[in-house]
Amino acid sequence: MPTVTRHPAILGLLIALAVWPLFLFRLAVPHMIVFDEVHYVAAARALIALSMPVNIEHPLLAKELIAASMLAFGDTPFGWRFASTIAGAATVAGAFALAQVMTGRVRAGVLAAVLTLLGFTVYIQARIAMLDTFMLAFLIWAIVLLAASMRSGSWTRWTAGAVLLGLATACKWAAAPYVAAAGVAFLVLRRGRADRWPGMHPVLALALLGGVSVAVYFLTFLPAFFYAHDALTLRGLLPFQYEMYQRQTQGLPPHTYQSNWWTWPLLIRPIWYLYEPADGAQRGILLIGNPAVMWGGLVAVAACFAGWVKTGAARLLAPAMLWTFAVGIFAVIPKSLGFYYYYYPASVFVAIAAAVALDEWRGDIRRWVEAYLLLAVALALYFLPVLSAQALAHAGAFSRWTWFASWV
Repeated sequence: MPTVTRHPAILGLLIALAVWPLFLFRLAVPHMIVFDEVHYVAAARALIALSMPVNIEHPLLAKELIAASMLAFGDTPFGWRFASTIAGAATVAGAFALAQVMTGRVRAGVLAAVLTLLGFTVYIQARIAMLDTFMLAFLIWAIVLLAASMRSGSWTRWTAGAVLLGLATACKWAAAPYVAAAGVAFLVLRRGRADRWPGMHPVLALALLGGVSVAVYFLTFLPAFFYAHDALTLRGLLPFQYEMYQRQTQGLPPHTYQSNWWTWPLLIRPIWYLYEPADGAQRGILLIGNPAVMWGGLVAVAACFAGWVKTGAARLLAPAMLWTFAVGIFAVIPKSLGFYYYYYPASVFVAIAAAVALDEWRGDIRRWVEAYLLLAVALALYFLPVLSAQALAHAGAFSRWTWFASWV
């Protein structure tokens, strides 16, 4: 193990390979469309057939990846969801890499990977064909590469990070604000510090960040130029973006599972992706965060902010700011409805903040770290039947896991 810890890239790959089978196990259950798969599987089918635009309010890349998965494994539940398992494993490894880059400590990275996996949200999103799963996988690795370029001034890492930001935005527009945030962070962190991004001229760095991410984003629309009906054209590419914006900001009727952004960190309104008879039994899939990780992570975010005020340590500010930004953008994004799955990136960033805090104050809380992790594991086992669509005893079995009326 000491040899592996001296090579974080190898350890990150091993983490991804270790968690991937957990996402693959019983992936095809239930053998039916689940929640928003109704939109994205249909869109993937249209891409495979190159028939016509479908689900045009969102960019194409995530649906292209679902389509590629279906081409490889068939138009089956396994085929719909297989690509998501890879994105989920990449996200857990990305949490490891990001915490390790922030702190310079492998221990913090391992804690981040463990808490991310135990946080529930990645496990659920890695087993369903939805856009957010792919968006976060690209986004978290973009942040890792951009952060890693800070010390070395590596144009290669900076450019690769810009590519990944473009790919994340090409999955879902919710990633677009991170491009601007990366530029602002570059200017603020570089000011007066020659050791940060050495040799990278600000104008060139920002031009590369914006130019590459935008170019990559538009390249992902290439299949739409070959639709049999209503094919996209170069002249229509920019107007199409405005049409997407109009559709994303249109007023929508109330939804059973809608919720306000400020409720997501508190776990006030999770979402039942599934709760009905399927494959011969009553089954459920509840998108909810692990209370130990989500609520404990809020304490960690506050502790990181307080620690930064006291010490000025960037390793404490970074995870707290990432979580704050991930939640805060939804306070200003013009969406008529909000849903708990919009919290997905923040649910991983809060797990990273918890890992950084546990590592930072390890000397003071040594005796409690194991107890905290055991609590997170216990809750994971407790909720597992309604995270993995296991057969339930009867139609009213949901009451075992719905602690509050708003969880029903």
